[in-house]
Amino acid sequence: MDYQSFNSRFAVSRETFEKLSIYYDLLLLWQKKINLISTTTIHDAWERHILDSCQFANFIVPRETSIMDIGTGAGLPGLILAILGFRPITLVDSDQKKCIFLQEAAAKLNLKVTIIPQRIEHIKTSAASIITSRALAPLNQLFTWSSPLLSPSGKCLFAKGENYAKEIEEALINWKFEIFVHPSLTHADARLLEISHLTKR
Repeated sequence: MDYQSFNSRFAVSRETFEKLSIYYDLLLLWQKKINLISTTTIHDAWERHILDSCQFANFIVPRETSIMDIGTGAGLPGLILAILGFRPITLVDSDQKKCIFLQEAAAKLNLKVTIIPQRIEHIKTSAASIITSRALAPLNQLFTWSSPLLSPSGKCLFAKGENYAKEIEEALINWKFEIFVHPSLTHADARLLEISHLTKR
């Protein structure tokens, strides 16, 4: 994808776009070694993964706020948010090989991020203001993982597919929360869920 095409969908500086391009090249290089993203999305990685991750930025203010990306995988959206200038960011994934990729990408891009190579339920860290995730687990499970890690005034940003309404309905059985459902920039049936005041029933 070229700068003008990307910038028409999500506005970034040329310097930021160059960093996103470096990330894209690293993603494709490492994809040959380990399974970072679904093989069916490689041809459309700019749209399906990079642009999809960039849209999280529309709901994070200010830029200097603590973000924890759980089940980050290839750093989506966490590493992309770091490229966009957000900080501090913690990336959590139990896959050691993916964490090595994250370390390599962060070093190449001169990004200061914290990488935690552990299962989410084993994390011992200070509460985050924002917890993010893409395509990791149903909402009920995401809430179980996120609740101990989220500050009282914090919020969750979760990208969800076409079954988002059913997941919300099921989550309301066990959890109380406020939610805004935002349309996705990349898929007509997808949504980005903005969740706050999360408490167990």
